[in-house]
Amino acid sequence: MSADQQLAVVPPQETALSVYSTPNGLEPWLQTVRAEVDAFNRVLPELTTAKGRQQYASMAHKIAKTKNALDTLGKQISAEQKEIPKKIDAERKRVWDTLEAWQKEVRKPLDDWQATEDKRTAAHTDSIQRIKDMVLFAETPAAAAVAKIIADLELIALDDSWDEFLAKAAQAKDQTLAKLRSLHTERARHEAEQAELVRLRAEAEAQAQRDRDTQIAREAEERATAKAAADAQAERDAAAKREQDLIDQAAARQRESEQAAREAEAAAELQRRQLQLQTEQAQLAAEQAEINRLAAEQRAEQQRIDAIQRQAQAVEQARQDEIRRQNEAKAEEERQAKAREADKAHKAKINRAALDAFIAGGMPDECARQAVTLIAQRKIPAIAITY
Repeated sequence: MSADQQLAVVPPQETALSVYSTPNGLEPWLQTVRAEVDAFNRVLPELTTAKGRQQYASMAHKIAKTKNALDTLGKQISAEQKEIPKKIDAERKRVWDTLEAWQKEVRKPLDDWQATEDKRTAAHTDSIQRIKDMVLFAETPAAAAVAKIIADLELIALDDSWDEFLAKAAQAKDQTLAKLRSLHTERARHEAEQAELVRLRAEAEAQAQRDRDTQIAREAEERATAKAAADAQAERDAAAKREQDLIDQAAARQRESEQAAREAEAAAELQRRQLQLQTEQAQLAAEQAEINRLAAEQRAEQQRIDAIQRQAQAVEQARQDEIRRQNEAKAEEERQAKAREADKAHKAKINRAALDAFIAGGMPDECARQAVTLIAQRKIPAIAITY
């Protein structure tokens, strides 16, 4: 930026960071600009001329250019400062990765040895565990299977290949062999007992079968003997039954004949009794009809008499009611007449008192009478006589 376009030269690059990072570090540059502004204000151009107005615009433009130049330099310095942490982090990472690689390089022989050692000890540990697991079974084993495992276990050699695990391997082998041999003894004894039980059951079943065969033969012979005896008895029973049937048939025919005679006699007797019963029932019906007729006539006569009596009673009741009504009406008329007379006398007494009061007050007799009459007839507004 040329000097004629700005009022102050920006700080040089080598001192710019120090100037911008110092509080009020740009104050000298501001004072330089202020001096130019003050000088301009002391001799102000004429606004009435184009040249004068151009000078105003030129001064403002120079201030703007100076402002932009100082701000641009500050932004540049700030951007450069923001890149510094990134550069620091990149260098840190490079150093870390390098030293990490060197660390692994130095430790690799140890790690390789440790891995080999871990693999070796794990193999021995697994082998010892397999020896211990040889006594474990998913289900109860047969004696032969246990013997096979014992033989396999005895073939496992205990030598220097076990290294420091030789003692543990020997202990595991001895303990497992002891358990397996104990189990083998137990299973062998159990299987022998089971075999003996099977033999005994077989013998018992054979003897039972022989007993059943003997029983079957004996029962067959007994059934044959019984059948022959039963057949003979059946024949005898059949002959006796045939003879008895003939006797029973003759007796039945005799009974049927006697029964028929009895039934005929009973039927005749029943018919005679039915005829007699019908005759008696007809006679009773005639007698009952006569009784019913007489009773009906008596009821009709009684109803007629009752109706006459009720009519006479009704007429008498009506006559008595009329007499009572007339008496009550007459009594009411007399009461009302007496009440009217009493009311008339009462009003006359009140009116007389009012008349006397008017006369006593100086009103002439005729006027007093006229006044009382008008008041009694309610022809005088707002004035009334209370009776």
